[in-house]
Amino acid sequence: MRYPERWLVFGPRKLEAEIEVLQIWSLKSKISWRSRALGNLGCCKMHKHILFIVENNSFPSDVRVLRQALAAKEFGYDVSVISPRDKIIKERFQETDGIDTYQYPRLVEGASKAGLIFEYINAFFWEFVLSVRVFIKKRFDIIHAANPPDFLFLIALPYKLLGVKFIFDHHDLSPETFVAKFGKKGVFYYLLLILEWLTFKTADIVISTNESYKKIALERGGRGYEDIFVVRNGPDLSSVTFSPGNDFWKKGFKYLVAYVGTIGTQECVDVLLRCVKYIVYDKGIKDIRFVIIGQGPSLSQMVGLSKSIGVDQYVEFTGFVSYEKFYEILATADLCVNPEHINSFTDKSTMLKIMDYMTMGKPIIQFNTTEGRVTAGDSAIYIDNNDEIAFAEAIIALLDDPVKRRRMGEIGRKRIFEKLHWGEQKDNLKQVYENLRKYS
Repeated sequence: MRYPERWLVFGPRKLEAEIEVLQIWSLKSKISWRSRALGNLGCCKMHKHILFIVENNSFPSDVRVLRQALAAKEFGYDVSVISPRDKIIKERFQETDGIDTYQYPRLVEGASKAGLIFEYINAFFWEFVLSVRVFIKKRFDIIHAANPPDFLFLIALPYKLLGVKFIFDHHDLSPETFVAKFGKKGVFYYLLLILEWLTFKTADIVISTNESYKKIALERGGRGYEDIFVVRNGPDLSSVTFSPGNDFWKKGFKYLVAYVGTIGTQECVDVLLRCVKYIVYDKGIKDIRFVIIGQGPSLSQMVGLSKSIGVDQYVEFTGFVSYEKFYEILATADLCVNPEHINSFTDKSTMLKIMDYMTMGKPIIQFNTTEGRVTAGDSAIYIDNNDEIAFAEAIIALLDDPVKRRRMGEIGRKRIFEKLHWGEQKDNLKQVYENLRKYS
């Protein structure tokens, strides 16, 4: 259900152009498929079984890990995954597209320092126990572990003594995330720096999600260029449901503004809510509806905030939605937003939501971060100095300019189709696994 063959429907005006794009895409896919088929034996000669470990999200909900695991399966590996239990899927063991998935109970999702400590102790216990179970069932040759947290090198260490290789997939900057979440450094920040350094040093290969993360691996992690591979996030176009949208989501409003992502402290959904309040009460504009897609530890708090400041009739929190509804909402939206403030974490991080917006051809408003510009280019408007009033004014101005919205959306979509989709990144991932031969 997650990977159906889809056709692109965006209206008569764009149909011929889209058919041409898809024809080019189809040809590239066939060529890429043939080259992979010829290279699979060489790629998998030295290693046969990969164990993915992810704590921050469940599997298969973690889109990046899902795409990597499916790619590894395509390359010819046996694949197992350890992750916290999904709120939807309750089984401790399941098979997803030929991938063995072992899930453990996440007793609490840490929102406080104490909660994070408890969450990570629980995760470490179960991840180690399940790794032993997997190893006994069928020896794995590679551990591919994604942070946060940055203690997974402790699980990898005993297996490295048995010849298992360790890939550190650097998803997040844990020290910077801590500061973004709690507003200060302190002892925990420096402890996270130490754990991050130990993880870098333990890994045989480091995967960075962008050039900013690669620089961290070089400078803070002390790794060499030859040990670091950039595998960016990118949409798998074969799994995207392209649709003409559905005005049901506007609920009678003239415009729809969409946000998608985890709803936690550092995601700054409260910033978006304050922008809504400014638009409705300070500017007197009441024809814009806002849809916030996602869930997270701060969801109930944000719902409460929307009510307390009187914007709940203009804002809908959808919680978890199916992929079909997710893409339908984005297709309906007039523009999309990323309200995360500029800080040391967001400045260096590539946000998945931005590429989701670009895939659906939507103009974006976000704060002016380094990696935000690298990803979105001219498909976004960038707000300096975390200026929330300027952010709200940009929403108003862009909604009033349909020609500019259309042009920005086309720029973003083109960037995705030409160079930022997962098909291009999958080849980089293959190079990672091939490169492990020199360590064998």
